[in-house]
Amino acid sequence: MHESGEDYIETIYLLKKRNGSVRSIDVANELNFSRPSVSRAVGILKDNGLITVEDDGELVLTEEGLKTAKHVYEKHTNLTKFLMMTAGVNETIAETDACRIEHIISPETFKGIKKYVKENKDN
Repeated sequence: MHESGEDYIETIYLLKKRNGSVRSIDVANELNFSRPSVSRAVGILKDNGLITVEDDGELVLTEEGLKTAKHVYEKHTNLTKFLMMTAGVNETIAETDACRIEHIISPETFKGIKKYVKENKDN
């Protein structure tokens, strides 16, 4: 999945957690993207079997979509914590950088970072 697809799927996941339901307009507002851009992305996510669109316009993650979203979010949160812990940057900078890194990091490196965060969370 491309970076933008991961951003969309993660945003749908987080909006669902926060608001209980998600529509394309919610995603557009959250990401500050145009409605046509979101509509195109929703179509791609739907074609890839990651979401369904209900009759009322609600976006629903499929089982595979939920699995993907949780994985992307896990990378994001662990990378944010790691950057704050090791680089000493504030949460805003860590969040921004984590969002960039989460799309290109190797599974091996992420596994090591996740282990580091878990072992050092109370320090």
